[in-house]
Amino acid sequence: MAASGTNSRQSELGDFLRSRRQKLAPKVVGLPVGRRRRTPGLRREEVAELAGIGVDWYVRLEQGRSVSPSVATVDALARALRLTKAEHRHLRELTQNIDRRAFVRETVPPAVRRAVEQLNLPAYVTGRRWDILAWNAAADEIFAFSRLADADRNSLLLVLTNLATRRLFGASWADEARRMVTQFRATHDLWAGDPAFRDLLARLREGCLEFAGWWEAHDVSGVAAGRKSLIHPKQGRLKLEYASFQANDDPALKLVIYTRV
Repeated sequence: MAASGTNSRQSELGDFLRSRRQKLAPKVVGLPVGRRRRTPGLRREEVAELAGIGVDWYVRLEQGRSVSPSVATVDALARALRLTKAEHRHLRELTQNIDRRAFVRETVPPAVRRAVEQLNLPAYVTGRRWDILAWNAAADEIFAFSRLADADRNSLLLVLTNLATRRLFGASWADEARRMVTQFRATHDLWAGDPAFRDLLARLREGCLEFAGWWEAHDVSGVAAGRKSLIHPKQGRLKLEYASFQANDDPALKLVIYTRV
């Protein structure tokens, strides 16, 4: 996917910059709102001036054309657009010229799998595409991974398109689903154009009416520990705290562990 993947990543870079520019109010950066503004947010020339770069050069970035900005330029754009730490990191990653091979689903090393299975706390392992690759009995009792077809064992598909899981989250479903979309956005954009990721997006669009709007917003957030409140049909109300860890064997693998609070 070297050529097509690079072009797709550049397209995502342009879309990301445009989405941040359009969401940034002029008054936030000290510019007058004025009556002649026909589009939301800042104009391209205003972003270029704030970042200290040429307008034509910035336009090429937004158009997804082949441009390789320096680290200093990326940092200047982040300051001009008032990006968060997660957004700044995402911008840096998008501008790196990395040719990726086609995505291949990860394999969990036997030692990692056995460790997860023997944990008393609910735990599971996911890959870069958020596929659920291994889990233990405690996690299965809550999320019923073993009842899913192999192609459906994906965190995003489970939360966004599975009606049983949607009921599990109850009133908090929309907030949880949107949070996951913003976190996955950061990963997807680096793999944009890859067939496996395109297939996942197609399934999410088809299975979740809300997904398209969340996706087009191009919001990005980092992965962090947090809490979930679930309504389980057998266990009742569950208040869980979760944290995630990378595996030394393969940094693409993420171990997620839950504790009750």
